[in-house]
This record gives sequence, C-alpha cells and structure tokens, in this order.
Amino acid sequence: MTTPADRTPAHLLETDRRAGFEVVAGAGRFSQMNDIFTRAFRDERVRTKDTDAFFASYRMEAAPRRGDGFTQKDFALRNAAWLISDIVSERSAAEGLREGFQAPIQADTPVAPERAELGSPEAEAAEIKAVAKLFGADLVGITHLDLRWHYAERPDVRTMEPVANDLPEGLTHVIVMGHAMDAGLVETYPSALAGAATGREYSHEAAIVMQVAAYIRNLGYQAVASMNDTALVIPYAIKAGLGEYGRNQMVLTPEFGPRVRFSKIFTDLPLAVDTPRKLGMAAYCEGCEICARACPVRALPFGAPDFGEEVTKGSPSTWRGVRKWSSDAEACFGYWAKLKTDCAICMRVCPFARPVRGLSARLWRGLAMGRFGPSGRRLARIWERRRGVARRAKPAEWWAGHRR
Repeated sequence: MTTPADRTPAHLLETDRRAGFEVVAGAGRFSQMNDIFTRAFRDERVRTKDTDAFFASYRMEAAPRRGDGFTQKDFALRNAAWLISDIVSERSAAEGLREGFQAPIQADTPVAPERAELGSPEAEAAEIKAVAKLFGADLVGITHLDLRWHYAERPDVRTMEPVANDLPEGLTHVIVMGHAMDAGLVETYPSALAGAATGREYSHEAAIVMQVAAYIRNLGYQAVASMNDTALVIPYAIKAGLGEYGRNQMVLTPEFGPRVRFSKIFTDLPLAVDTPRKLGMAAYCEGCEICARACPVRALPFGAPDFGEEVTKGSPSTWRGVRKWSSDAEACFGYWAKLKTDCAICMRVCPFARPVRGLSARLWRGLAMGRFGPSGRRLARIWERRRGVARRAKPAEWWAGHRR
C-alpha cells in the first residue's frame, strides 16, 4: 500500500489539527529496524550481555535474586502472564515472523466469500465496539488508515535483515483497542512482579485482537490483527479519540491514565470514525515533570515537546517526524536490561495512573484536567508534589493481600 509522499489526504491533515500533531512535511516513515528492541538483537551499540539476559529471563532463564519483587515467585508470575502472547508471537518464527511484535498476526480465519448485509457506518462502528468489549477490550476507537504511522520496513527475525512491511490493498480503517493494566501490580514497579501487569495484557490483547479480526473476516471483510507490529500505535490511539500524549511517552486515557496497552485491526469494514479529543491531560503534563524526575537514568525530557532534540542524543530509535516528547531509548532499555524486567516507574508515578476512587481523587482529576481553569491546574500540581512518588504498595504487600 502506498500514498504519494507529497500528498497527505485532507481528512488526515484535519485530524492532525484536532490532535495537535505538528508533522514534518515529507518526513520519511520510521523503520522498525531502529526500534530499540529490534536493535537489541542486531546493533552492537545496544546489544550487551545484559540485554541478552533480559530476553532470556522471560523463558526458563529467569534471574531471581534477593530483593522484594525479584524472587522466583515474582519472575514465575511475570513469565506465566506472558505465555499466551509468547505462543502467538513464536509460532511463525521459522518463517521470519514474530507475530504481534515484528510482523502482523497471521489470519487463522479466511475472509468469507460473501459479505454480510450491514447497517450504516455509524451502526457498524457501534456494533464493532460492542463486539470488541464482549471479547474483553476496555477501550475501543476507530480512525482512518494513515500510512505515515506505518513502519517503512520490518525485520526478518531469522536474519534480522529488513524486509517489506506490507499490508493487503484496500484497507481503509483502523480499530484501536485499549487493554487496562492491573492498578495494584503497576503500583509495585519497578519489579519482576509488576511485569506480570504488562504480560497479562499482551496475552489478553493477543486473544482479543485475533477474535475481533476473525469476526470481521466472517462478515466477508478484510481484517489484519496487530499488536506492537506494523505501525506506531500511539498516533492511531490518539487519532481514534482514546487519549492524549504524555511526557512519559504514553497515551494518557481518561479512564486509566497511562495504564493501557493497545492493539489494532486494519480493515476495509466501512465504519464511522472517532475524532481526537482535547482532554486537558497533555496540558497538565506541560507543567508537570514528575515522571522525568523519577526516572533513574534521566531518560525523559524536562522541556516542551520538540523534534527529539533534548535527551535523545541523535539516537536512531527516535523518530523526528512529529513534535513530541521523546526519550533516551538506549538509557531506558539499558536500565531494563540491568533489572531483567521492564521498569515503568514513569507509568507508576503518573498521577493519572491512579484509579479515580473517592471524592478527593475526583476533585484532583477535575482540577488537573482544567475544569476549574489554569489556577485549578496549578493547584493540582502543588497537591501532587506534596503527595510524593513513593510506592504505595510493595511487592511483598501485594502477595500478602492476595493470600487472603
């Protein structure tokens, strides 16, 4: 699928404006060969004994050690949480595909030869959202397909050489689904135990995205199931109206803050699209640096959004096609490798990650999202600074609470 490099359709430029995206005209697409996880397998500037041990720890070479959150039980729970995702991602490795991460998920269901009778695009959009939620999605939005967010190429995992990142012709829409991470586990970051929150949602989303795609193919329409592969999911989630972009490089959703993983389906099913929303969360981020200050390796930026100039040091893992907050991917992943698990302190300390329970939480959220004007947002930042970023639940406390 191709679009002329010098001609972005007007409807996509309009959603850029609504989303607040400042896109570099003619910017080339990002190559997945430069994704930090892909580079950890092929680029000697990133690959180390620690990074190899990090990936091995998700199988039978876990690295339990003394320390709350890093025991054998903690690693066992994390790795078990990843199991279904791993089964899907590894089943086509012999063909050079790591499904869901470095290649789209292969179809298990053919497209029906006859198309079902459909209602209006609005009715079908409402129905597909209901089906997605039936299978377990927490959030669902729909947007137009936009090849600017698609990887220019992907790796063949047998050789780690670049190959074409193609999709079938005729796809027009993207269904984006959000999968909420467990708040109690997120509170225990950084720990191997907390990694179970990530793995659980990847396993959930693998099943959900495959089931929804199978439903669409049974209707007689194309559907390509996708997780972290094929295209950058963050701009798609924002364009689908699910949230705003935060300083911590995550989509901030009004329902779960940054505690969300996303999957997507590329389809030609005719659907009404959602529009980007101004929620006030990104505006809060502009004056909040909690995540940047909490990062152990200072991988997050302190200033305003830019084109990847503040902390990235010219890294090929930063796409400079959009003005945004960007991280030092090498420093971030290097810390993960030393921990032998994902860090996500920046997710835990984000005030929007807390569940909205009780009057004080609702009041803070209203202040932070600008419902009481700029002075209310300033008050919310002061309130949050006084609250601090200490973990509210240690891993041992999580285990104790779940033994009752």
